Amino acid sequence: MSISHTLLGLLEAGPSHGYDLKRAFDERFRQNRPLHYGQVYATMSRLLKNGLVEVDGIEAGEGPERKRYAITDAGVTDVAQWLERAEKPEPYLQSTLYTKVVLALLTGRDAAGLLDTQRAEHLRLMRELTRRKNGGDLADQLICDHALFHLEADLRWLELTAARLDRLAQEVAV
Repeated sequence: MSISHTLLGLLEAGPSHGYDLKRAFDERFRQNRPLHYGQVYATMSRLLKNGLVEVDGIEAGEGPERKRYAITDAGVTDVAQWLERAEKPEPYLQSTLYTKVVLALLTGRDAAGLLDTQRAEHLRLMRELTRRKNGGDLADQLICDHALFHLEADLRWLELTAARLDRLAQEVAV
């Protein structure tokens, strides 16, 4: 996810302080890891330097001065171009799981056990995501569905690899 584009997009609703941007980001995008304030302010500083935002006002308070940021026309154009650009699909042509299976076979370790362990971990995470999805709002449901579909594809690969393990072992031994 592009943090800078997301913050710019949030600013299109109107000028905001860094604190408010962080809160809006955390509320709308429900990351497993909330955005850190330092990351917000570093990003806003970079966007300011690049002319994509401007300081719309400064308020004095008990703590440090609070800057209110507004998106510039260049920032609006940048977000629009980012939204129109397709994301590059990740083909996973050299996955860590495949590497582990081959290394297990090369070193005489239990590749089938490795696949079973991974399958159990995928199923555990799928149960957790399903619980979250069932108890969540539409945003949670969509986010969890995306992750669940990817995990289902991984499970299919694990099953296919387990079925071809003897053949792979022969090819790797050569």
